[in-house]
Amino acid sequence: MAQISSNFLFAAFILYLVATLFFGGSIREKGKKWANIGICITIAGFLAQLIYFVTRWIAAKHAPVSNMFEFTTFFGMALVLAFIVMYFIYRTSVLGLFALPIAILVIAYASMFPREVTPLIPSLKSYWLYIHVTTAALGEAILAISFVAGLIYLIKNVNQSRQSKQTFWLEAVLFFLVCTLGFVSATTAFSISKYEAKFEYTDKNDQKTEMVYQLPALVGPYEGVLQTKGKLDPVLHTPAIVNAKKLNTVIWSLLFGIAIYTVLRLLFRKRIAAFLQPFVQRVNNDLLDEIGYRSVTIGFPVFTLGALIFAMIWAQVAWTRFWGWDPKEVWALITWLFYAAFLHLRLSKGWHGEKSAWLAVVGFAIIMFNLVAVNLVIAGLHSYA
Repeated sequence: MAQISSNFLFAAFILYLVATLFFGGSIREKGKKWANIGICITIAGFLAQLIYFVTRWIAAKHAPVSNMFEFTTFFGMALVLAFIVMYFIYRTSVLGLFALPIAILVIAYASMFPREVTPLIPSLKSYWLYIHVTTAALGEAILAISFVAGLIYLIKNVNQSRQSKQTFWLEAVLFFLVCTLGFVSATTAFSISKYEAKFEYTDKNDQKTEMVYQLPALVGPYEGVLQTKGKLDPVLHTPAIVNAKKLNTVIWSLLFGIAIYTVLRLLFRKRIAAFLQPFVQRVNNDLLDEIGYRSVTIGFPVFTLGALIFAMIWAQVAWTRFWGWDPKEVWALITWLFYAAFLHLRLSKGWHGEKSAWLAVVGFAIIMFNLVAVNLVIAGLHSYA
C-alpha cells in the first residue's frame, strides 16, 4: 500500500511538470487551448496526489500529516488546490506558470525527508492532529497564492534595466527558491553516494545519544564526537538548543543553491527576474493585485483557525496550557500578526500594487522560515514535525 501511495505521488509530480509546460505555451499563444489542457492536467495531478493522501492514510492508519515529509506534501497538495480554485475564478494562465513550479519544489523538498510509514508518537494521537495541521496548512497554501501573484507583479513591474534595491531583493527571493532545488540536489547527490557519519553527542536534556549524518558535517552536534572513521570532522559545533544535523542540511542547501544559481546566471547572462520578465508582460496589474488581496482575505481566517485557535485548543488538551512560547508557536503568531498588518495597511493606508506585492512576498518568506528553519534548526516541542 505504501509503495502504491508513492507511485501516485510521483505521478502527480510528473503531471504538474507537464501542466507547467502547457501553461507556459498558453503565454505565447493567445488562444485558451493550451491553458485548458494545462488546467485539466493539473486537476489530474491533484487527483493523483489526493489518492496518494488517502492510500497513505490507510497504510499508516492515521492522517499523513505527522512529520516533515507528510506535512510538506500535504502543503504542496493544498497549494495546488488553492491555485485551481483561483484559476477558475480569474482564468489567469500565468498564475499556473509560477504556482505549479513552486508546488513542484515543495513536493521535491518533501521527498528528501524519510518517507517510511511510522506509527504516531503518543503526543500526536489525537483527532486535533487532523483538524489543526490540515487547516493550518490549507491556510498557508492559500496565502502562498498571494505570494505567487505578488512575485509575478514584481517581475513584471520592477525595472530590470538598472540595479536598485528592488532588483536586489527580487533576485534574492528567486535565489532562495533556487536554494530549495539546491536542497534536493545536495540530498540526492550524497544519498546516491551512501554517505553516512555517526556522532555521539549530548542532547538538550544532557543525555548522551547518537546522531547519523547523511551529509558531510560542516556543523556538528553539541559536544559531538565523530564515531565513523574517514569522515569529515565538523568545522564548528552548535549549542544544544540547535539541531545540528538539520542546520548542516540547510548550509549544504545554500551551497548547492549558490552553485545552481551561478550556472543559471551564466546561462541567462542576466538576472533571473530579467529573464522571466518577458513571460509576464501581458498580464494585467490590477488583476494580479486583486488575486493577491483575495488570497489573503480567504487564507488569513483559515490560517487563524488552524494555526492559532485549533492549535491552542489542542495545546490545552495535550499540555494543559493554551500557550507556551515554543518556537513554532511564536512564529505562527508572528505570521498571523504580519498578515493582520497586511490587511490593515491595505485597507487603511491604501497599500496597493507594488507595496502590496512586496508584503505578500515577505509574508511567504515568514511562512517558509517557519517551515524550514524553525522545524529543522530550532529544537522545540514541534521538532518531531
